[in-house]
Amino acid sequence: MRKRVIATGAATLAMALGLTACGGDSDSGDSKTIKLVAADYGDKASNASKIYWNGVKKEFEKANKGYKVDVQVINWNEIDKQVKNMIQAGDQPDLLQTGGYADKVSDDLLYKADEVLSPKTKENLIPTFAKAGEVDGTQYGIPWVSSSRVMFYNKAVLKKAGVKTPPKTWDELAAAAKKIKDSKAAETPYALPLGPEETQGETMMWELGNGGGYTDSSGKYTLDSANNVETFEWLQKNLVKPGLTYSNPASTDRKTAFADFAAGKVGMLNGHPSLIQMAKDGKVDYGVAPIPGKTGPLDSTLGVADWMMAFKDGGAEKEGVKKFLDFTYSKKMLAFDEMYNLMPVTQDTLKEMQGNGKHKDLEPFFEVLPNAKFYPLGDTSWDVISAEMKKTGGKAASDDPKSVLGDLQKKAEAAAAEAK
Repeated sequence: MRKRVIATGAATLAMALGLTACGGDSDSGDSKTIKLVAADYGDKASNASKIYWNGVKKEFEKANKGYKVDVQVINWNEIDKQVKNMIQAGDQPDLLQTGGYADKVSDDLLYKADEVLSPKTKENLIPTFAKAGEVDGTQYGIPWVSSSRVMFYNKAVLKKAGVKTPPKTWDELAAAAKKIKDSKAAETPYALPLGPEETQGETMMWELGNGGGYTDSSGKYTLDSANNVETFEWLQKNLVKPGLTYSNPASTDRKTAFADFAAGKVGMLNGHPSLIQMAKDGKVDYGVAPIPGKTGPLDSTLGVADWMMAFKDGGAEKEGVKKFLDFTYSKKMLAFDEMYNLMPVTQDTLKEMQGNGKHKDLEPFFEVLPNAKFYPLGDTSWDVISAEMKKTGGKAASDDPKSVLGDLQKKAEAAAAEAK
């Protein structure tokens, strides 16, 4: 029987670039070799995550003679599938940094956090995120980075289109998008990425704006609720069919939308902090605002966290894994958060980022995070449902929403029943 996960919070985030990179020594049979598999947060070769991890590897090996770190960095579209194959082949890594941990806990694959973290490191985690990694009161998921979402807009595009203030409601957003199209101020008035990279994220942000979401108060899936169906009917009628967004949102990934915004081709879109640096690099004069809902700005935006986890059946000794995690979480978290302009999960890094004067642009994200809503990661079936949503969920913006969401609901109910 699978263990039932009851924690709340957390979900996948981050830029996805089609980069797959690896580095390090591949002598995984050596207990002194720590095999790490991590997701790639970069949007180009110059900020690929392999750069960060290879730096950590070099410093750790220098400080801990005899230990080696085998690093493999995989893009977000492929990491879940590749890790699943590793597990099925009995070749799981010692450490995995990715978007979710629930399925690994339910299959009894992971160490408890206090088995691989020193008390000092564990106590330094921001409590709300540490608690989100708990299963039945025991922490398994170790938070890695956190974020929240807001709406980005191109100031020059809105000005050219005659839009004086960023929209607060869906109708205002559609009206602004129409002005952008009519004035030819941007190639894509509103970027709606519902492709397989992160369908579940964009979908949830829109559904929250209409009183919907993925589960009810009891935790039961409500993917095809009347509110959710109405949300996609609105998107079809007001954005997709009038040509105010991509012609086929279901095949458009977030990385494309972010790149288009950074190139000045998009008027508005929902985004996380990684888009800030991209916009700056593209010399886009951007602004941010709360995400519009049906009748007003969202009270609760999408909150996300990504995770680190340690496998019990990896090849490395547990003490080496603990050394590596303590080293990384005590010395290298600021470097990663600043590399991608993401929000921290450790208290000392949070204090540094708030006090060093370099992160004023993150203040709007910090403001909305306390009231953020999370994916139903606490349900062991969520990983299955999230994968299904990535495959077909985006079609609700072009096909019959009731049919698309109804099919997902049936799969969710079946997956939830199997997980009990």
